[in-house]
Amino acid sequence: MSSQAWIQLVVFLLVLAVIAWPMGQWLAAVADGRLPRWLAPIRSIENGLYKLAGVDAGASMGWKPYALGLLAFNVLGVIAAHALQRLQGVLPLNPQAMAGVSPDSSFNTAISFVTNTDWQGYGGEATMSYLTQMLALTVQNFFSAASGIAVVYALIRGFAARSSGVIGNVWADLTRITLYVLLPLSLVFAVALVGQGVIQNFDAYKDVTTLEVNAYQTPKNGPDGQPLKDDKGNPVMEDQKATTQAIAMGPVASQEAIKMIGTNGGGFFNANSAHPFENPTPVANFLQMLSILLIPAGLVFAFGRLVGDMRQGWAVLAAMTLLFVVSVLIVTPPEQSGNPQFTALGVDQAQSALQPGGNMEGKEARFGISATTLFAAITTAASCGAVNGMHDSFMPLGGAVPMVLMQLGEVVFGGVGSGLYGMLIFAILAVFVAGLMIGRTPEYLGKKIESFDMKMTSIAILVTPILVLAGTAIAVVAEAGRSSIANPGAHGFSEILYALSSAANNNGSAFAGLSANTPFYNALLAVAMWFGRFAVIVPVLAIAGSLAAKKRLPVTVGTLPTHGPLFVVLLIGSVLLVGLLNYVPALALGPVVEHFMLWSGK
Repeated sequence: MSSQAWIQLVVFLLVLAVIAWPMGQWLAAVADGRLPRWLAPIRSIENGLYKLAGVDAGASMGWKPYALGLLAFNVLGVIAAHALQRLQGVLPLNPQAMAGVSPDSSFNTAISFVTNTDWQGYGGEATMSYLTQMLALTVQNFFSAASGIAVVYALIRGFAARSSGVIGNVWADLTRITLYVLLPLSLVFAVALVGQGVIQNFDAYKDVTTLEVNAYQTPKNGPDGQPLKDDKGNPVMEDQKATTQAIAMGPVASQEAIKMIGTNGGGFFNANSAHPFENPTPVANFLQMLSILLIPAGLVFAFGRLVGDMRQGWAVLAAMTLLFVVSVLIVTPPEQSGNPQFTALGVDQAQSALQPGGNMEGKEARFGISATTLFAAITTAASCGAVNGMHDSFMPLGGAVPMVLMQLGEVVFGGVGSGLYGMLIFAILAVFVAGLMIGRTPEYLGKKIESFDMKMTSIAILVTPILVLAGTAIAVVAEAGRSSIANPGAHGFSEILYALSSAANNNGSAFAGLSANTPFYNALLAVAMWFGRFAVIVPVLAIAGSLAAKKRLPVTVGTLPTHGPLFVVLLIGSVLLVGLLNYVPALALGPVVEHFMLWSGK
């Protein structure tokens, strides 16, 4: 890895640590409701919302009412997002007069944004009106992020509670997270992005004259409107020239801000954060990378504060950081080395002419290789599908790293809330395994880990591998699944495996070589996204309720320390062995065999 890439990584981690510490303090204050007096005007808005909804924000809930409330809230979100897409043709703020979205695509997109996945099988600027982008998609960016943070708050309360059996109030959590965390952060970040050149307007698309004339050919039609064919049955082509180009406009900065801060990832434009109107400068790129991990890293510090032992937060943070650094060290060198087939040509000029500085295919010249690979590691370590380059163009091992980070459950910092509660599930598994090895009842943070807790932990860990592997198997067997593959062979298999890994782990990024906007994939991926989100959340809330009802045990000489280097190693081992081994056979059929084929010249 180059010195420039090392410097970038070190600076990024240092800046992240500096801003995540106060973020953790604020997140802990919001979780406890310990808000400063100067927020009284906003508190009055909060209380007004409770009155309007008829909610008693002071009433604590057990895990079942909490889970039912969260599920009902998100089901309503799916209905609203789906309806807005279907009706956008007759709704305002549609200067391009875009028609309603097809039923299967709107269903998939609604599920996608409600589950914090933001998988997009469509081109945003060619499909969605401004109203849909704002009211259906951006609103769900806030609510889905708030849902993830609410779940981790509930789990932390389960660890911190003393035989209470309650885990908070879902309506108060969702409201406070949105009002005091997501909205102010998004407002500040949106202004910063506008300052860097991200657009924010309601203008109609601009027709501009291009610097060069674009020549192309189209099939020629006969008087009956049907394509003409020559004697050999080939279509007759005619020359065309284009001197203008439509430049898409829209309220981009406002969506871009919560897209990153909420680890959502859906792009206003089809090119996502590779588009200059979404991510115009290296400074904007760096800010976007920081914003993705700001809340996930801050939640780790909040966890330590809320359970009354900052050492616990530092241990989890150490495990996350080590896994993250290793992933960056693996994904970057293959891209900087480039394609070995160019070197094999035996011409010294080939390397510099075809791949200057490495594999630049699919990467923005504005950012280069190191900023693109770091972005790729960040966005797939978190549950954020934002991309500033095409993962499909990465070298086989380079593309395998984002895929593996998703398959680990995106616990390496992870998404807002989902990353930490996923890592805490692995922590429960780690202390259970340690307890088996030394013959003691496993404990974590003073709470006994018993049969019910381990059953729920098993469900939470196994549900995503089942969805990914079963979904991939269905897609490669079904003709409707195979017909969407643009690259047959190992890479085509990788495209399908990546798509299911992205959907079931609520990431949203794609290899981009798979034509997934079909009824088959829209339905298959929607199922993976929904159950990949809520078949994990419900067991996590069940664990939270179980832990909240238990007494906190005092620390004894026989208690396994969960804040030292030994536990960090045990936690990393649990993530790698349990989280990754499920996928090894599938990875061998995809990126691994593709890597060997590339180096063997096939």
